Amino acid sequence: MSVLNVEPVAAEDAAVVETDILIIGAGPSGLYGAYCAGFRGLRVAVMDVLPQRGGQISAMYPEKPIFDIAGFASVRGRDLVDNLVAQAQTHGTRYLLGHRATELSYDDGLPVVRSDRGTTVRAGAVVITGGVGTFTPRPLPAGEDFLGRGQVYFVPDPTAHAGHDVVVVGGGDSAFDWAALLAPVARSVRLVHRTARFRAHRASVEKVRALGIEILTDSEVSGLYGGALLEEVEIRHRVTKDTTRLPAQTVVAALGFIADLGPLRDWGLTLEARRIAVDTHMATSLPRVFAAGDITDYPGKVRLISVGFGEAATAVNNAATVIDPEAALFPGHSTEKEN
Repeated sequence: MSVLNVEPVAAEDAAVVETDILIIGAGPSGLYGAYCAGFRGLRVAVMDVLPQRGGQISAMYPEKPIFDIAGFASVRGRDLVDNLVAQAQTHGTRYLLGHRATELSYDDGLPVVRSDRGTTVRAGAVVITGGVGTFTPRPLPAGEDFLGRGQVYFVPDPTAHAGHDVVVVGGGDSAFDWAALLAPVARSVRLVHRTARFRAHRASVEKVRALGIEILTDSEVSGLYGGALLEEVEIRHRVTKDTTRLPAQTVVAALGFIADLGPLRDWGLTLEARRIAVDTHMATSLPRVFAAGDITDYPGKVRLISVGFGEAATAVNNAATVIDPEAALFPGHSTEKEN
């Protein structure tokens, strides 16, 4: 097997790509899988519908500290992605960013994946690491008239909201994480949630309370007001029905998102609870198609980035033995090879 030493390329640069392993998904599991494939001397291409590498981390919380990566007490999302990209590139990785994998077929027993931009990838095996698939934010019930003019779903750059009065809507981890992240730069931060029960981890809730951030429970944002840009929000108490108007130049709607496997649903994969069922080899129900990370499901599954790393390594190494039946499952330790 040869190594494909190229710089990352965009989809339009190639109509047909020949590779040993195609990884669908450029999130943490996919990037680590690319390193594992390159370490074995396999050509590897990574396809992702997003225009940047890093998956949900880059799209949703690049500045957020991540605490469940082995060996790091805390690592910023952006730094984790940068390190994974650098690691994957040590053996050469080809990127097809801004592509949605739409069709899967077989040619002489080998998988062929076509993207929505007309690129065809012929591979010895496919590893799907697409996280939760395509994710769409749940809309703010008050309406989206100010979307892009003060209302946002994600906070990739906290400094963009410096000096603002911020209202964060939601009761999950993202809502509390963004409230804590914005507190040092915003003029004020309030968190609004429709009940007094939170889905967020207790430590995240306590952190927000310790920062002195006002938490308005049993409440909802019932209106957005302003001119060209957002100026005020209306908060309504769900029990008393009393309303209050507060200054706000930013509203973060952290109400979760709707996950959708998209075209993958039509590939004939066995699905469990809208996720891809895999065995202990990380093999799916389709020949030469493997999966790893949050998109997979099996008894006892734990959805952590660190677990996804191990699954990606398992998927890639088992795929390697399918591509070349004489290849060893375990390629050896990286310390045993010359750099």
